[in-house]
Amino acid sequence: MEVYGFKIPRIAALLFWAALWEIVGQFELLLLFPPLSDVLLALPEVVTTPSFFEAAQITVAAYLGGLALAVVLGIGLGMLMGLVKAADNLLNMWVNIFLSAPLSALVPVIMILFGMGMPTVIVTVFMFAVWIIALDTRAGVLHVSPSLIEMSHSFGASRWARFRIILLSAMPEILAGIRLGVIRGVKGVVIGQLLVSIIGVGALFSLYSQNFLMAHFWALILILFAFALTLAEVIARLEGRIEYYAGARG
Repeated sequence: MEVYGFKIPRIAALLFWAALWEIVGQFELLLLFPPLSDVLLALPEVVTTPSFFEAAQITVAAYLGGLALAVVLGIGLGMLMGLVKAADNLLNMWVNIFLSAPLSALVPVIMILFGMGMPTVIVTVFMFAVWIIALDTRAGVLHVSPSLIEMSHSFGASRWARFRIILLSAMPEILAGIRLGVIRGVKGVVIGQLLVSIIGVGALFSLYSQNFLMAHFWALILILFAFALTLAEVIARLEGRIEYYAGARG
């Protein structure tokens, strides 16, 4: 990041917002917005409680289950849309609608279909993550160089071999979609647990807000942010490692 020609480390922006949070919180203008120092002091208390470990297990299980479904079906749907024009014409509009729609409004419908429990939370995570993965996969497939496909035909590659070539060539966009899906999935798991059945971190959010433990509430939010950003960074590094797969595309 550069400001007036001076290169500023990325961490400077984080420190700026942290300082602003602390200053605003110290004025005690809002009961719901404690100083950052209070939030950081509450972090050890939050993560060392038995209820946090129990909530984390439930939340991670629901999150990973929904994300795994989103990755598998999102890549499959995106490949179908990218390879079959008729499927793209039929599905592209609906995928974009679901991506931009307020999915929180659909949670009660999902609850009616799947009941009040873990399956609904898994489906909520899936709904939040799958559409961006599908669209990015489609974009990656459409950017595969036609000469690459023609070369595979010339060398007599099988249909499965050509599919693998397309998949690997589209991998940078696929991973970009998964990275965004990871972040959207965190939003989905929290909304699912809050609106459907107060379990996992949703139960902790409800407990802290009802008892006005706002430092603990914000500490839990920071933990979720750190979890999502860590997963996204891991995927971003993997994305950089396989960037060479796109080198043959024109």
